[in-house]
Amino acid sequence: MYTAPRKMRETMPQTPIFSSMLGSSCSGQVQPDMGERCVDPVYQDGNLVSGSLEALIERLVPTMDYYPDRTYIFTFLLSSRVFIHPHELLAKVGQICIKQKQQLETGTEAEKAKLKSFAAKIIQLLKEWTETFPYDFQDEKSMKELKEIAHRITQCDEENGTVKKIISQMTQNLLMALSARSQYQEIREKFRQPVTDKGTILKTKPQSTQKDILSVCCDPLILAQQLTYIELERVSNIYPEDLMQIVSHMDSLDNHKCRGDVTKTYNLEAYDNWFNCLSMLVATEICRVVKKKQRTRMVEFFIDVARECFNIGNFNSMMAIISGMNLSPVARLKKTWSKVKTAKFDVLEHHMDPSSNFCNYRTALQGAAQRSQTANSNREKIVIPVFNLFIKDIYFLHKIHTNRLPNGQINFKKFWEISRQIHDFLTWKQVECPFEKDKKIQSYLLTAPIYSEEALFIASFESEGPENHMEKDSWKTLRTTLLNRA
Repeated sequence: MYTAPRKMRETMPQTPIFSSMLGSSCSGQVQPDMGERCVDPVYQDGNLVSGSLEALIERLVPTMDYYPDRTYIFTFLLSSRVFIHPHELLAKVGQICIKQKQQLETGTEAEKAKLKSFAAKIIQLLKEWTETFPYDFQDEKSMKELKEIAHRITQCDEENGTVKKIISQMTQNLLMALSARSQYQEIREKFRQPVTDKGTILKTKPQSTQKDILSVCCDPLILAQQLTYIELERVSNIYPEDLMQIVSHMDSLDNHKCRGDVTKTYNLEAYDNWFNCLSMLVATEICRVVKKKQRTRMVEFFIDVARECFNIGNFNSMMAIISGMNLSPVARLKKTWSKVKTAKFDVLEHHMDPSSNFCNYRTALQGAAQRSQTANSNREKIVIPVFNLFIKDIYFLHKIHTNRLPNGQINFKKFWEISRQIHDFLTWKQVECPFEKDKKIQSYLLTAPIYSEEALFIASFESEGPENHMEKDSWKTLRTTLLNRA
């Protein structure tokens, strides 16, 4: 069973940017620049740990002498949706910008230069916001607030129009990003339905006419590479705000709905569905083989594929394969497993041992993350964590720490940690896949029929007959149910 992580920082890898997140990026170095604008944030050993929403928003907006650290921008924009809608946050940012702009509009040449410098910083903030969280601008209210801020900032440099050009390009890039994401959601994969056709399940066709994975790809390394290609392709469509839904879906703070209640997590569901399909595909491929010798070969083939996935750093596919082989219909094939050389499989299961909060897996993940940081090739940069465990880490981190402290301030220390983990994931997902796409292999992986759980049991019983009265009763019941349904 999965248990909540007690010391998240000790078990999760660090990235170069986020290793300093709780250090210099939040240190007192920025406090003098903030002047009297922000009096209520609480610092501990120079680190920002809490503050009111208003104070944290103040800290987000640049001034003439201050620009927020990138890690703060990312963390605050990521976590702010738990407390405030993006369009409301934009409105507050706009109000602060107006006040600062008015203070600089004295008409002197020196003040005009300061005004241009201030405008450049605001544009940079908006640019980082639209590039990192484009989906915050999907609704008309957010776009309206963005255009309002852009209009006021444009007035700071009406002479040569440089600001206007930059804003125009930023808006164009934003619209392209929103369009691309909208298209992905429209064509996202339909959930593959398990096969229940009696002719397929009950093997009325000769074995020689059945196509299996070995007839498409018999090289474990190549199959592992194609699985990695599919993983990276799906991971690339997961965005930081998608992951934050884990928190915002469960909360309805400050007496209003969070964005999590409005936006469905299509990408997370599709990726989770891919894991389940791969597990069921592995079980299907094994259970539907009639001859024991060929079935043994199939089991050993998938063990080798899982091992290659581990070597690549593709832990998600590795876990899916192991899960498929541990399903009851596969695990009960004792005659088959007696012929399998299980030493390699034992090593894989050791890496995925759930004891001590998956300590062995986390150690391997940390090693892969460290390798990725110093890698010179995309091949060595690949890190694909077990997605279900990654999600559960965020979930439990959210559950064991409150969003607000007893004094009402936002527990920002919690969100530093959540954003660090999400940033790690975003860093890994940006790796360009070094393997060429094999359409034939991928087509099979994505479209080959998979059996339902009851169909797997029937196929398993027909491969190796029931061993006791309980199994015999289950077999008869399942077979009768499937035949009647068909």
